[in-house]
Amino acid sequence: MARLAGRRLLAAVPVLVLVTLGMFAVAAASPFDPVRRYIGDGGAGTSQETLDALRRNLSADGTFVEQWWAWLRSAAAGDLGQSLALRQPVGQVIGERVGWSLLLCSVAFVVAVLLGTSLGVLAARRAGGAFDRVVTALSYTLQAAPPFWLALLAIWLFALRLDVLPAGGLTDSGAGSAVTAGSLVRHLTLPAAVLAVSQLPWFVLYTRQGVLDALGEDPVRGARARGLSERTVLIGHALRSGLLPVLTLIGTRIPELITGALLVETVFSWPGIASATVRAATATDFPLLAALTVLSALAVLAGNLIADLLYGLADPRVDHDEM
Repeated sequence: MARLAGRRLLAAVPVLVLVTLGMFAVAAASPFDPVRRYIGDGGAGTSQETLDALRRNLSADGTFVEQWWAWLRSAAAGDLGQSLALRQPVGQVIGERVGWSLLLCSVAFVVAVLLGTSLGVLAARRAGGAFDRVVTALSYTLQAAPPFWLALLAIWLFALRLDVLPAGGLTDSGAGSAVTAGSLVRHLTLPAAVLAVSQLPWFVLYTRQGVLDALGEDPVRGARARGLSERTVLIGHALRSGLLPVLTLIGTRIPELITGALLVETVFSWPGIASATVRAATATDFPLLAALTVLSALAVLAGNLIADLLYGLADPRVDHDEM
């Protein structure tokens, strides 16, 4: 497993290099001018000497390969540049927000995996029964529901109609900027639940199908023939084999989790990366967009690595040298 992690870390280097190079190539082909964006509409009369100096300070002179290489060296030294929209260092912008996004995504993902696995096992236990039909139908319905629509529906029901949970933000109105444990739990519940529900259908359906396939395998039939209880057969034999596709699914759901988190954070005014991403996109803030793109690529690579490691732990027959 250590060799597998080492190989994946080495393979991540050229992937990130190509991602960042492609990012600068797309920016060079666009009509975006970081200098004009930095000075704003009020700098229409700025002299050419000042514009040239700003271009050098922003590392916006030269070809896109030269700009990419200058950015790459600065990023390797820990300098991600200056956010043009927020007028703050990019590292500071991300550092202030990434923790809240990680908290939201972690809670939602754990809930989705645990609840989806449990519902999938229960549905497979009585395949074709009433519970199985209801869970499967709801899963397919939720697959087609956009996260932002689920978020708006949750706000309408739980915040406006029932008034049991806050509609957004991180603190209660009139409570100032202090974040307490109670207010954090109350404000986290609704966005985390919506994000978890948006990821839930895939885990339910994958677990259900995996357990159904495992129930038809020879080891499971042999366990039943030996007189083992249905609970032991289901949990001790079928579930372990049926969870293998779910472990693979964990890595593939990371990009969807990030996209869903951006939408959910925006609707609920959660102080995470989403606000910075939207601000960077609308203001063509390239330094911030570049850092966020790399951060997303790292999250996807880390998710795939975690999924492979979990797969190897769950199935000792897997040869890590071939993964």
